[in-house]
Amino acid sequence: MRPVDPHQPVVILGGFLITEEAYQPMAEAIRKSGAADVLVVPVSRLDWLLTSWGFGWRRVLDRVAAAVEQQQNMSTSGQVTLVGHSSGGVMLRLYLSDEDFQGRRYGGSDRCNRLVTLGSPHQAIRATPLRAMVDRRYPGCHHPEVDYVAVAGELDLSAAMASAFSRRSAAGSYRSITGDASVSGDGLVPVSSALLKDARHQVLAATAHGGLFGSLWYGSPERVHAWWQFVQS
Repeated sequence: MRPVDPHQPVVILGGFLITEEAYQPMAEAIRKSGAADVLVVPVSRLDWLLTSWGFGWRRVLDRVAAAVEQQQNMSTSGQVTLVGHSSGGVMLRLYLSDEDFQGRRYGGSDRCNRLVTLGSPHQAIRATPLRAMVDRRYPGCHHPEVDYVAVAGELDLSAAMASAFSRRSAAGSYRSITGDASVSGDGLVPVSSALLKDARHQVLAATAHGGLFGSLWYGSPERVHAWWQFVQS
């Protein structure tokens, strides 16, 4: 694997039903850390609802492809770093492939030499058909030329920072993904699911899946600083 330029531009794909505004603090924190530019892929709630079907994934990944092409124009290395939160991280694994999907061949690994996933449900005993397809066709770090970094969060459900929603829903979510309600996770995705096989791994303490789950999440500036520093190490 060739070294990754720490200043190359970044494209962020968010998670299910979360619109681009929620990721602007994350983007700004990465810019301040030295990235040439950071672009958040625009995805509406309707767009996310359509991802129950393959054409919905294609709609989103077409926008990822357009964002990457835009960012390549300002990349001295010719490469772009991808950041995917939650379901976005799983979808970006598909974007890296040059195999046909819904009439498209994205081949993102030619243009993106690093993928960072944040609380993404990579491995699950019960996954949606499309997420299961990704893990079956592109298991683990499928592209050796890409630096895969998987970040997981651990949320103490008894802590003040955990929301009432996460306290009610975490056990059910953990059970549906791993079969065990007692595992640790970020309030939605268990640590074991978020740590993609053979990737570089980081587990962030006191980190929730999103703002709905706790006051500090992967996109909070102090958490961005922690995982971005690890990514560049």
